[in-house]
Amino acid sequence: METFRLTVGQENQGKRLDVFVSSSVPDLSRSAVQRLVEEGNITINGGKPSKKTQMKTGDTVCVTVPDPVEMEAYPENIPLNVVYEDEDLLVVDKPKGMVVHPAPGNPDGTLVNALLYHCRGNLSGIGGVLRPGIVHRIDKDTSGLLMVAKNDFAHQHLAAQIQAHSFLRLYESVVYGGFRDDQGVVNAPIGRHPTDRKKMAVVPGGREAVTHYEVVERYPGFTHLRLKLETGRTHQIRVHMASLGHPVAGDAVYGPKKAITSLHGQCLHAKVLGFEHPRDGRYLEFSSALPDYFVKFLSDLQKQV
Repeated sequence: METFRLTVGQENQGKRLDVFVSSSVPDLSRSAVQRLVEEGNITINGGKPSKKTQMKTGDTVCVTVPDPVEMEAYPENIPLNVVYEDEDLLVVDKPKGMVVHPAPGNPDGTLVNALLYHCRGNLSGIGGVLRPGIVHRIDKDTSGLLMVAKNDFAHQHLAAQIQAHSFLRLYESVVYGGFRDDQGVVNAPIGRHPTDRKKMAVVPGGREAVTHYEVVERYPGFTHLRLKLETGRTHQIRVHMASLGHPVAGDAVYGPKKAITSLHGQCLHAKVLGFEHPRDGRYLEFSSALPDYFVKFLSDLQKQV
């Protein structure tokens, strides 16, 4: 449980309570503040306010953020495309639209629910009850290869490879616009967006993030890229490409307001995974064919050439 005691300065006179608190407390969105108000976890001068209460200079606002209550994930018989499996790990080809782990709004139907059924609960516990076996993640609307650890030994060794940048992760994407150079590197720190807490952004003081890119093919208004992750920050490719002025096609969060709805999310595919097996050190590499949505989009672009 965390408690924040805030004093309203003159610059915040007249602001709504939810606006004031969300801008003052890290990682609290306005909707989260409104829930805290409804639950009685926010007071003003000792009294209970409403979310629309307007601030007055000198007000003392007390915000109590309860400890999160972890949900529990349950096994579900959901088909999985397992590319490789042994006693230590498995590699899964995740379809677009599948959430990796349960969260509010997505309590079931996730990759974790399917893994718990497929592996009969034999997954590493390092990620906690909601992320068993999950060594790294890809977004809901990103398709492609994902590594899963069946035990803590494998999890620790695979995570160490990611930390050391020796874990190969190659993606393919179609982005807006054209590139003058055939290849390049984006080395720009990523952190939480300064005004929209649901988004990430390139920000001073963010965590190191490095993405290598290479042009596969150029089309009118779009470019097909191959991308290599050196680090693995949240939304890294999507944020880095948007920071260059080349957002990923179909990305409704970091792209144009009118996203390409036929793609049902960003045109981004985790195509190659390469790593040393945690048990015997042999190098393994796996590749996933571009999915139908990606192939169709390329075909449509080719017709415009």
